[in-house]
Amino acid sequence: MGMISEFREFAMRGNVVDLAVGVVIGAAFGKIVSSLVDGVIMPLVGLMVGGVDFSDLAIELRAAGVDAAGQAVPALTLNYGAFIQTIVDFLIIAFAIFLFIKAMNSLKRKQEQAAAAAPGPSEEVKLLTEIRDALKSR
Repeated sequence: MGMISEFREFAMRGNVVDLAVGVVIGAAFGKIVSSLVDGVIMPLVGLMVGGVDFSDLAIELRAAGVDAAGQAVPALTLNYGAFIQTIVDFLIIAFAIFLFIKAMNSLKRKQEQAAAAAPGPSEEVKLLTEIRDALKSR
């Protein structure tokens, strides 16, 4: 088997395609959640804690100034507000994935219970099957 045909077989396997679809959907889902956090949740949280905008929270390590050559030197800051925002993003994404997995598991359990609860053949069908099998064996 040539390398190209072997690669094609590998790439067309269901698991690889499923993984690719999952990565693409996950990236899109991450953007949606980030937009939700940035535009809706964080302003509300900021309002609840006194109008604080988390993206602006920073500690100034060195003030802006001018160096010996007359070039402007920007301030050096430790932007911990962005870190807080990222943590909130992660928690919301993790919770949304948890809810999705929980819903999928619930549906799977219902399908398994329905399959287990499906009644077997009736007594009449069993008797007719036995008669048919007895007639075939003659």
